[in-house]
Amino acid sequence: MKTSDFYYDLPKELIAQDPLLDRSSSRLLRMDRKTGAVAHDTFRNIVNYLEPGDTLVINDTKVIPARLYGVREGSLGKVEILLLVRKSADTWETLVKPGKKCRVGTRILFGSEDGKAENCPLIGEVVDVLPEGNRLIRFTFEGIFEEVLDKLGEMPLPPYIHHRLEDKTRYNTVYARVEGSAAAPTAGLHFTEDLLKEIKEKGVNIAHVTLHVGLGTFRPVKVDDVESHHMHSEFYIVPEETAKLVNDTHAAGHRVICVGTTSCRTLESAALPDGTLQAASGWTDIFIYPGYQFKIMDGLITNFHLPESTLVMLVSAFAGKEHVLAAYEEAVRERYRFFSFGDAMFIC
Repeated sequence: MKTSDFYYDLPKELIAQDPLLDRSSSRLLRMDRKTGAVAHDTFRNIVNYLEPGDTLVINDTKVIPARLYGVREGSLGKVEILLLVRKSADTWETLVKPGKKCRVGTRILFGSEDGKAENCPLIGEVVDVLPEGNRLIRFTFEGIFEEVLDKLGEMPLPPYIHHRLEDKTRYNTVYARVEGSAAAPTAGLHFTEDLLKEIKEKGVNIAHVTLHVGLGTFRPVKVDDVESHHMHSEFYIVPEETAKLVNDTHAAGHRVICVGTTSCRTLESAALPDGTLQAASGWTDIFIYPGYQFKIMDGLITNFHLPESTLVMLVSAFAGKEHVLAAYEEAVRERYRFFSFGDAMFIC
């Protein structure tokens, strides 16, 4: 299986640069995964395709303003830092640009008006260089780190978005609550509080999982052979109540529908061979591509993903590569909006 098998041609002007004013006004492409048949609708009508007794699984991770801009102490050389994984209360694994200028012992000042450490609200010191080049940085600050970060940091938008995001909340779902992601679980961006209320009132269950999305979600597959690709690891949590609800849903003959590929990967990571879900937490590097046998997921709400990406491969594993690429071609013809701030698909 070749990476090039998952390529499709996308005009750049279809890459959404800004979120819509009304989250639920995005377009919705419905696809029958068995036949490949598609139909067009508006996302707020997703409730019409959910049935009482179904369980909707949402990823409640919250994106933090993880991109910081500072200067190296003593030189005023500009530095950009992206927080990746929190290792302790004050230490993070980070991606640093320019990395060559930031050796062990380098101190970086954030929010300093005069380039001096005195009265600087946030100071980072490089304490280690990891094998792949990422830096461990220990931060010094007054007060609560999250509050300092909220003042100084910016949302780490994907590289294909070039517009500035004025409202930080628009790169988070309305149900985001567990801080730790460097990227949003974008399928959930279409939901509003009112829409979720309407879904619950119909008798659809809402189950929470957490998977902190890393930057690896944007990294291209660089190998020709799909099976040679190594996935990045991400931390996940499946609570006891979610495992019970999912198992009860299947036992009653109803569907488990994942909101986003992150929810899918979380459930499939915690699935037992017999198709039951266990409460679990830890790191997952599960790679789902055609040939994978799904144990938990019956339906998927997802955005349109990058050509040749692991996310297109996951969707193809669920609905068939030919069906998926044909649906993408239809979306291009119909001028759908693509990627993080774009439109949605419902596959079932």
